[in-house]
Amino acid sequence: MFLLLPFDSLVVNLLGISITVLFTLLLVFIIVPAIFGVSFGIRKVYMKTLLKIFQWATLRIERGAKEKNHPLYKPYVNGIIAKEPTSLEEEIKEIRRSGSGKALDAPEFELSDIFYFCRKGIETIMDDEVTKRFSAEELESWNLLSRTNYNFHYISLRLTVLWGLGVLIRYCFLLPLRIALAFTGISLLVTGTTVVGYLPNGRCKEFLSKHVHLMCYRICVRALTAIITYHDRENRPRNGGICVANHTSPIDVIILASDGYYAMVGQVHGGLMGVIQRAMVKACPHVWFERSEVKDRHLVAKRLTEHVQDKSKLPILIFPEGTCINNTSVMMFKKGSFEIGATVYPVAIKYDPQFGDAFWNSSKYGMVTYLLRMMTSWAIVCSVWYLPPMTRQCDEDAVQFANRVKSAIARQGGLVDLLWSKEGEGERYIQGGATETLQQNDCRQP
Repeated sequence: MFLLLPFDSLVVNLLGISITVLFTLLLVFIIVPAIFGVSFGIRKVYMKTLLKIFQWATLRIERGAKEKNHPLYKPYVNGIIAKEPTSLEEEIKEIRRSGSGKALDAPEFELSDIFYFCRKGIETIMDDEVTKRFSAEELESWNLLSRTNYNFHYISLRLTVLWGLGVLIRYCFLLPLRIALAFTGISLLVTGTTVVGYLPNGRCKEFLSKHVHLMCYRICVRALTAIITYHDRENRPRNGGICVANHTSPIDVIILASDGYYAMVGQVHGGLMGVIQRAMVKACPHVWFERSEVKDRHLVAKRLTEHVQDKSKLPILIFPEGTCINNTSVMMFKKGSFEIGATVYPVAIKYDPQFGDAFWNSSKYGMVTYLLRMMTSWAIVCSVWYLPPMTRQCDEDAVQFANRVKSAIARQGGLVDLLWSKEGEGERYIQGGATETLQQNDCRQP
């Protein structure tokens, strides 16, 4: 037994040294840069390296598919159903070939011909302009994250080894590191805001609260290896206004809050989220609603109006779509936040799906599963544009103002502008290009 003691002592010492080195690296390269809002450029080098690997993998797939005469899947539309550009005559011939012995070019009508029109009708219903906005974007190139597409099957040994190596890196190295960073960021957020909350109101409390929030959100951004490019920062939201943005993922909040100081709006939750909310509201005037209050539209509008009328309070961060869209379009904005007469600061967020799909399909994945997918992706890469502030004109109502803001966000982010309009008792949507152009002037809503 005594002979094992030196070995046990060596293992303990090595483990202690490893943990010390790990925490030192986290402190020097992540936490300290997060405090001061600087970056060493490591993530950008990492992104460029990934791009080169993806390009090589895509070329290898295309070459292998060509050598083995495998059809290379390329989506012709961004939809749920992959459609190839074939003519009506070709498809009817294919149906007749599989079900009838008659001549393929016979002009007579056959009962089997109706299957073509039935299928097209069902495809149109299933793959309409709205439904496909709630499904993930289909990539034309392989990002080494999934092999669900049949053109990503076994091509070569090197490609398979590369994919396996990627799995090991993402799950055995990146995932533990990101969990540690997320835990650090959330712990510091709860602890820091709780401590700051006990300070008397004043400039000191506001200063500390701002920097605690920014530091913790920047650590959480690094927990996702998020590479964010901010444009036109001179247009960042200011106190007494409302920041509105398109909504793709719950991490939209972290993306924006790591570059600005906002008052959040939301429903009171229990569990861990409730602990975070109660700690945050002690240091910053966030607007939390009880479950029974959320459905009271007038109460919500009153609370928001009182907040924006106080020009010393932070800008409110709102996602007026009310649901997550797959970052290919912008859906109808709810008019509530455009009725209270505040200056609106539009923000456009566009993610690059090459490195990881940020879209949260809440009908398919729970929050825990979604966060696991985010933390096992290569990175979250996105661009954020701050648009010039906008105010409601005298000749437009809240709906028209919301549509004008939405169109500006869609145009800047390169997204499809989808607009809903009423027709009798039903509803339909039309693309934003066909919407009426509103005449802008200097007259403001009193």
